[in-house]
Amino acid sequence: MQPVIICVDDEETVIETLKDQLRFHLQGSCSIEVAGSGEEALELLDELIEEKIEIPLVISDQLMPGIKGNELLERIHSSAPQALTILLTGQASVDDVGLAVNNANLYRYIGKPWEEADLVLTVQEALKSYFQKQAIEKKNDEIRRKAETFYKFVPVPFLEILDCRKDFEAIELGLCSECNLSVLFSDIRDFTKFSEGLTPQENFNFLNSYLAQLGPLIRKNSGFIDKYIGDAIMGLFENADDALQAAIDMLKHLPQYNEGRQETGNIPIEIGIGLNSGHLMLGTIGENDRFETTVIGDVVNLASRIESLTKQYGTPLLISEFTFNCLKDADKYSTRFIGKVKIKGKDIPVRIFEIFDADKTQVFDGKAATLNTFQEAVDCYYNQDVEKARALFQECLKINSGGNVAHYLL
Repeated sequence: MQPVIICVDDEETVIETLKDQLRFHLQGSCSIEVAGSGEEALELLDELIEEKIEIPLVISDQLMPGIKGNELLERIHSSAPQALTILLTGQASVDDVGLAVNNANLYRYIGKPWEEADLVLTVQEALKSYFQKQAIEKKNDEIRRKAETFYKFVPVPFLEILDCRKDFEAIELGLCSECNLSVLFSDIRDFTKFSEGLTPQENFNFLNSYLAQLGPLIRKNSGFIDKYIGDAIMGLFENADDALQAAIDMLKHLPQYNEGRQETGNIPIEIGIGLNSGHLMLGTIGENDRFETTVIGDVVNLASRIESLTKQYGTPLLISEFTFNCLKDADKYSTRFIGKVKIKGKDIPVRIFEIFDADKTQVFDGKAATLNTFQEAVDCYYNQDVEKARALFQECLKINSGGNVAHYLL
């Protein structure tokens, strides 16, 4: 439907003259609707808004019974803030005009009686200004939508590290930066076997529902997701404590997610999470017509390896000594040293720690109760005091029968 200009005046001859002049000069580009009072104008406005009809301009007399012109335009502005307004009168005070300028999006004040040419030119310029602004806002909305879509593929923190947050054109192949980050890898246990029983569509639906639950917890803890690798999540953090808290939150949220799955007849899932921290290279790789952001370095490889060890040790959350050493206060977490990992290409094994803050109450209590005995057993294990280590692990299992790590080391 055509945009509508609302004209308001309590004098019938004035309103008819105004309507005739505008219709003649605007040549059908806008419809003209008239009202004889402020109250009638507000009713008309509500009807047009309800019908979703565009209102670019409202022209009103100042001196009318009931609602005065500047008051009317102010109320119209609160309901239709995009509409421009013109005040017609020969008796408006400076204060009234000032209020209209400040509170009613007043485009211009025209004295009565007006010159037809002046009125028409003012209305034409007002309409031109309005539609230009609408076109700009529409274009800006389009740009914002594209930017929001772009940021879903390339996280803002990634761009900030590369120093091209405000200039997309600065993103080019090979752009990179060295930095210290904590890397989080999470993975669903036995996903390949689990997914074999699902159709491709069911797999997509499941992965999206799962990732929608856990992905936001990474952002909540000041991290960002570098990529999804099938069922795996790779998150990056500038702070090791944020990375560890995100991992704990993910594991604590998982039972709630599994409850929903079981209510719909689906089996619960388990996940493993590995963390590592250190120096890495962040940037873009690929070729000129297709590239993506990524991180490269031994830090990333070790994080992935540690995540895979959660299956071997039978525990959901492991961190490297490098992440452990980056924690501001490691004592605030429930931690056990569980072993050393030999990394390919490295001579010195890496110490691995279990964080069990997210364990179920019974399991947590068992690990807490046997903490000193367990640590002594691990020390004996690495000092090759086999018999004592065996006895101590057996003692742990008597108290904590669900101690998967103790069982594995035994």
